[in-house]
Amino acid sequence: MLAEEPDDDLLKEADAMARKFLKDLDAYELETLLGGEHDDRDALLEVNAGAGGSEACDFAEMLLRMYMRWAEEKGYKVELLNETPGDVTGYRNVGIAISGPNAYGYLKSENGVHRLVRISPFDAAARRHTSFCKIEVLPDTDETEVLINDADLKVETLRAGGAGGQHVNKTESAVRITHIPSGIVVQCQNERSQHKNRASAMKVLAARLAEVQRVQDQSKMNELKGDTGPAEWGRQIRSYVMQPYTMVKDHRTGHETGNVVGVLDGDIDGFMEAYLKRPPTDDAFIE
Repeated sequence: MLAEEPDDDLLKEADAMARKFLKDLDAYELETLLGGEHDDRDALLEVNAGAGGSEACDFAEMLLRMYMRWAEEKGYKVELLNETPGDVTGYRNVGIAISGPNAYGYLKSENGVHRLVRISPFDAAARRHTSFCKIEVLPDTDETEVLINDADLKVETLRAGGAGGQHVNKTESAVRITHIPSGIVVQCQNERSQHKNRASAMKVLAARLAEVQRVQDQSKMNELKGDTGPAEWGRQIRSYVMQPYTMVKDHRTGHETGNVVGVLDGDIDGFMEAYLKRPPTDDAFIE
């Protein structure tokens, strides 16, 4: 039609329709890859600062923001479960629940050690620093799916730390639960109500116990949880380089981009897609 009767407005409309079709096609293709056993579940994501001191704690906060922005863009619900602030800035560890279609299926690609290279804002000499954080993602699990004996639980209440408001910091609203047989410890402090914090902590405990029950061998563990080694040099799955050049590269898939700011603002779909499309591999990290 355009060849016979050229029309600039119609050309722009056709171009926009074609771009939308290709975008929808890519999204549909990605959804077809989410056929794992737990891919359709909500996700429990925890960020733990590794080697790097205050730099790593600051990096943990940057990663938390990245995942929250990604979730908001997809219309997912984000709930803060627990947080342990760093001594100077950021977090030593922080946990969130992300609820939405196939949340775990997408976020399982983030399991592992992440590395940041930049000029440190905490270094008066403006030297380049490398810091590490470890991301752990688990599929949300209902308590009814796991047999939990109350006699096996040690439940403690304590005052919440961090920026929780006057009420949260002055009452024992935080809850820490220890599963004695397995040694698993979970804590939740975000809610003002002790009962709500206990319910959130039990949700995390159920997810961790379900993981233990599902894991029959090391290959299954790597598939579900990712590498269990320390967050330090030589174990990273992804590097975020801000100096002397800008690049984010996933070492498992080779996918990379020079738009570091965009990635840290939540634009990580390309990395997730590359991970889901990758050929099967047993590599948990890159040396």
